[in-house]
Amino acid sequence: MSSTQLRVFLLFSAGYFVSYVFRGVNLGFAPFITHDLGLSAANLGVLTSLYFLGFAGAQIPAGVLLDHFGARRVTAGTLLFAALGIWVFGAAQSVGMMMVGRLLIGMGVSVCLGGAFKALAQHFATARLPLMNGLVMAVGGLGGVMVGSPLTWVLGFAPWRTVCVGLGLMTVLVALALWTLAPDTKETHHQASIGTQFKGTLHILGSAAFWKIASFSVVTQGVFYAMQSLWVGAWLRDVQGFEPRQAAALVSILGFAMMAGCIGFGAAARSLERRGISLYAFCGIGMALFVVTQLLIVFKAPLPASLLWAAYGAFGGTGILIYAVMARHFPPQMTGRVNTTLNLIIFLLIFGFQIGVGAVLSHWPASGGHYPVSAHLTAWGILIVLQILSAIWFVLPARKPVTVVGAHEPQDA
Repeated sequence: MSSTQLRVFLLFSAGYFVSYVFRGVNLGFAPFITHDLGLSAANLGVLTSLYFLGFAGAQIPAGVLLDHFGARRVTAGTLLFAALGIWVFGAAQSVGMMMVGRLLIGMGVSVCLGGAFKALAQHFATARLPLMNGLVMAVGGLGGVMVGSPLTWVLGFAPWRTVCVGLGLMTVLVALALWTLAPDTKETHHQASIGTQFKGTLHILGSAAFWKIASFSVVTQGVFYAMQSLWVGAWLRDVQGFEPRQAAALVSILGFAMMAGCIGFGAAARSLERRGISLYAFCGIGMALFVVTQLLIVFKAPLPASLLWAAYGAFGGTGILIYAVMARHFPPQMTGRVNTTLNLIIFLLIFGFQIGVGAVLSHWPASGGHYPVSAHLTAWGILIVLQILSAIWFVLPARKPVTVVGAHEPQDA
């Protein structure tokens, strides 16, 4: 790896790390903001999920900006909105202003992963991209680790509002590093207007092939990230009876396992394909194991908690392999729009699931900030049923041969 390639990897990975920290930071903040503002579970779910709504809403225009101005400028510039968002969130004295802050954060980090993938594609050979993309995902997963035990430790001596100030400063530093140190590329793209992007997205959304391939993945990814970034902590405290520090440690284990899974399953997929196991089937097996893990957790399987939650993290990220499956079913000129559409659906589902779980929990009275076991079991049961239904669609044979959408579509240029 050359020095330029190393800079690209490290700087854009740092951007995705920041994105992931913001995604899950409310998991650590939850007890404090619930106490300070008297929030219900439904309020907390809506507040936290606005990150995902902001992220989803910015996907299509963000893709256009990346093509026009490049990953360095757009990623650095939008991160400043995330810094502003966390400062607004930390200073807010009302739920309304906190919502504005979360929405700004989601919009501000909306290009961190897409910008990283674009920069890697411009500086690394195509054959190395699966590994490099997996490594970026793993670094991002480290952000999931940081919102576990490390954040709990910091909150032991620093108020959550002060932590928000520090997170904003960290974000500004990463933005400045990207702006000043990340290399520019000579390649310039003026590919698709916003109108063309929306038209392409509608075209993809009308594709039976897209929904057949995406079905299981978007639901499992929606569930995994909705729970990891907020409700896993509540389950560990309310259902399994762990103290906050023990729960935070398990959240960190989950994050480390997800990091390992992103790299390990990506490498294993290539090896198994040589043995005749398709990427589609391998991805389906991994997602099925994620559902099985949830069932083991719900039915209190006599296994160590660390093992169960490590499995939850490792299998929870396998749905990301579906991006590679999509790349094989759609022509190259549509890959960007297919990925954008997948992101849009996944983040809308995360938004919906976080609100939904909060709404379900709020049907039961809370005692001392804790909800009864039956409330959590109901929420988890609904999510598991949705995943099983999507799995059935994923494995059922198509009624007619899957056709490649847009195979004769002209290149966007």
